[in-house]
Amino acid sequence: MRATVGEKLVLHGRTVGQHDRIAEIVEVLGADGGPPFRVRFEDGHETLLSPGPDTVVRHQDRAP
Repeated sequence: MRATVGEKLVLHGRTVGQHDRIAEIVEVLGADGGPPFRVRFEDGHETLLSPGPDTVVRHQDRAP
């Protein structure tokens, strides 16, 4: 998984009724854009995150 600062991580709910969570990447700590990432959730909480298989990167559109 590769990501850059400003992109979003979507953590899909793992059980029925659990909502997806969205976090903005504020720092990339791994080599070549890899995890772990320092992320900020919509409620302002920040944490280090090593994404699992239930997480996807929502890449930013890059203008040519």
